[in-house]
Amino acid sequence: MDGDEELHRHAIENLDRADALLFGRVIYEMMEAAFRPTAGTEERPEWMEPFARKINAAKKYVVSTTLDHVDWNAELVRGDLEDAVRRLKQEPGKGLFVGGVKLPMALAELGLIDEYEFVVHPKLVGHGPILFAGLSKPIDLRLVSRLELSSGAVAMRYEPRR
Repeated sequence: MDGDEELHRHAIENLDRADALLFGRVIYEMMEAAFRPTAGTEERPEWMEPFARKINAAKKYVVSTTLDHVDWNAELVRGDLEDAVRRLKQEPGKGLFVGGVKLPMALAELGLIDEYEFVVHPKLVGHGPILFAGLSKPIDLRLVSRLELSSGAVAMRYEPRR
């Protein structure tokens, strides 16, 4: 995915709508490598700094059976995924933001996602993960909002029909 300044501003707005981030190991490590303050900031454009500050400050929960320890304002989530996420969702506040491929799939199967956002980029790559591949049953969605970015990317937000 190509990320420009406008897309990063949109990502900040999304992060502002949540109290914490819920990541699997892969996304956690990828974001940490790119945005932790010790990451190579010389490789990052200046317009990316507000997003870096936002993600650095965010509370993070990491679902992983392979990691023994996390830091970077993060806490490991262990045990039954459904119970753990239901407990987190019951805490007061705005909610959780989840990213990735495998973790959203597991949460969708459990009916634990209240809102989906898909950003379609004007680029065909011909490879990569397929979102929700193998989903056991269809989930009907209702379009809540649509945002067209100047790059041609379109961010579409949906809620599950219940």
